[in-house]
Amino acid sequence: MAGRLEGKVAFITGAARGQGRSHAVRMAQEGCDIIAVDICRQIESNPYPLSTPEDLAETERQVKELGRRIVARQADVRERSELASALEDGLTDLGHLDVIVANAGILPMAMGDPHSMDFVDAVDVDLIGVMNAVGVGLPHLPKFGSIVVTGSTAGMMPNTTSNPAMGPGSAGYGWSKRILIEYVEQLGLQVATDFIRVNAVHPTNCNTHLLHNEGLYSVFRPDLENPTREDVEPAFTFFQAMPIPYIEPVDISNLVLFLASDESRYITGQNIRVDAGSLLKFPSGPPS
Repeated sequence: MAGRLEGKVAFITGAARGQGRSHAVRMAQEGCDIIAVDICRQIESNPYPLSTPEDLAETERQVKELGRRIVARQADVRERSELASALEDGLTDLGHLDVIVANAGILPMAMGDPHSMDFVDAVDVDLIGVMNAVGVGLPHLPKFGSIVVTGSTAGMMPNTTSNPAMGPGSAGYGWSKRILIEYVEQLGLQVATDFIRVNAVHPTNCNTHLLHNEGLYSVFRPDLENPTREDVEPAFTFFQAMPIPYIEPVDISNLVLFLASDESRYITGQNIRVDAGSLLKFPSGPPS
């Protein structure tokens, strides 16, 4: 039985681990071949470890294990030329492109350092990186191609200090995700006559390295000097209307799969939350 993405090729950024790896594997399960890129090195302002070459190799292994083809390359989404080179390698091997998943993202939190590059680096990755991925991929998309952007519920909350992603050290992340909302709508309008659709998925807290690090733990439990995962899980759970601390990457991947498939052929310009009801519970942002 053919999969829902049989014969399609997807270009996925941030594919070495976390949501990106999950998207690559879930799409491969449904017949998709993958062009996977990730930086595989550290960005100085980002305090938690980013992906490694070994992480990207593991994504490659898991996709191949499913019987699908994959071209995996190290590339920095801040450098459009690197993305273009990686994509060209993928097109040479796989022949065409049907889906762009602009997923790469970081959440630097250089708390209290006015000289930190955290705002600049977050915007360069989380906003410009998305635009770079779309910029290199869009000319290769056919009619009924699909672009899926990873946003965040943080970008849908008011720009106040009660929004964890708009406070000191994380404003670049929250601002970038906010701008992506309008970007998706405007780009969707521009490419609609070619039946190319553009949508964004907006996760709440997701069980990845971006969530599980000391900087973010301290935002949710400022009352503790060195909060642990066990310390923050009650706070994470309070953040959602459904009583869970976070969603899993595959919960996002299932929506990405739908938006990449022909089942969503007339859905475009949408900003879709996967948030366990967090914005229903706190439409104006969580209490400060």
